Amino acid sequence: MNIDRAVLAFAGIMVLVSVALAHFVSPWWLLLTAFAGLNMLQASFTGFCPAAMIFKALGCRAGEAFR
Repeated sequence: MNIDRAVLAFAGIMVLVSVALAHFVSPWWLLLTAFAGLNMLQASFTGFCPAAMIFKALGCRAGEAFR
């Protein structure tokens, strides 16, 4: 798996987990969804993604978006 796919999978999991937590626990968990969306938006403009740096350190191979 390359870094791009790992970042997208991680973001998708975070969104789904936060929606489930918002439904079953507290609507405040939707802030996690907002954070994930804002992080994806800023990464698309700046190219800086903390999750990509973590996946790179874990040994994922480089993709096209995050090198």
